[in-house]
Amino acid sequence: MNPVILAIESSCDETSASVIKDGKVLSNIIATQAVHEQYGGVVPELASRAHQQNIIPVVSQALLTANVTKSELSAVAFTRGPGLLGALLIGCSFAKSFALGLGIPIIEVNHMQAHILAHFIEDPKPEFPFLCLTVSGGHTQIVLVKSPLDMEVIGQTTDDAVGEAFDKTAKMLGLPYPGGPMLDKAAALGNPKAFAFPVGNMPGYDYSFSGIKTSVLYFLQKQVKENPAFVQENINDICASVQFTLIKTLLKKLVQASKDLNINQIAIAGGVSANSGLRHTLQEYAKKYNWQVYIPAFQYCTDNAAMIAMAAHFQFLEGDFATQYVSPEPRMKI
Repeated sequence: MNPVILAIESSCDETSASVIKDGKVLSNIIATQAVHEQYGGVVPELASRAHQQNIIPVVSQALLTANVTKSELSAVAFTRGPGLLGALLIGCSFAKSFALGLGIPIIEVNHMQAHILAHFIEDPKPEFPFLCLTVSGGHTQIVLVKSPLDMEVIGQTTDDAVGEAFDKTAKMLGLPYPGGPMLDKAAALGNPKAFAFPVGNMPGYDYSFSGIKTSVLYFLQKQVKENPAFVQENINDICASVQFTLIKTLLKKLVQASKDLNINQIAIAGGVSANSGLRHTLQEYAKKYNWQVYIPAFQYCTDNAAMIAMAAHFQFLEGDFATQYVSPEPRMKI
């Protein structure tokens, strides 16, 4: 069995399509949406309209790049959730109608599971079971991955996601959208020990990031009151100190889970896994704790259809198909 699958990702502000054949990704086309920059964040209605404009050209390019015709497809996969409802509707509706016209099955994919399975696109690949820290603008989770289709969330944020903490801190500092990557760039030039911020400590493997956001806000208000130019004069050190604290918070729980479960296969996934500070620190922890660390290539960290295709490949092999009655699930859980 050599399934050829077209996969579509439309959960937020990237329209992406990918073709995978027998587990090998042949194409991964992504159309980004610059329209949100002027608003400082993703506007759901504008995202949906952009998906409508982009989806046909993106799918056409994915098939062309993969040198695959519609008649060769075995199934069509799409992101069911989590994500923005209007954005998910575009991908879901297109996938259902496209598959119906071709007389082939459809596969619904969990966006967060797909982020984890992005590790199987290229070598080296983690061995089961492994722990995956999934970090994005909407999620912060420690997932025990037992097999491609068997995952268990053992820890998660009780309030804000770490990506939101990065973005909102960047906004407080006046950095342009997207804030997280801008903060990361500034942090590389600063002193991570310049300013101290509290490290959250929730029960078990859970996280909380609302406290550090409040702490940064009050800190900035106090300093700017004394020196109006404080942010401009210390921007790199502030960014480095905040990033240091957020990374320390993330990895503290990951270390605890690794020791408790006696698992040294460690992976990261999601948009924040592109953060250079997190990637560097994880490599340091690998030496310290004898971990085998797996970090996806940058192109597979942020939202993309190749990860949807990889998840769909495993589901196809298990005969895990959806019906035409399937609908998007914005708050879908692992």
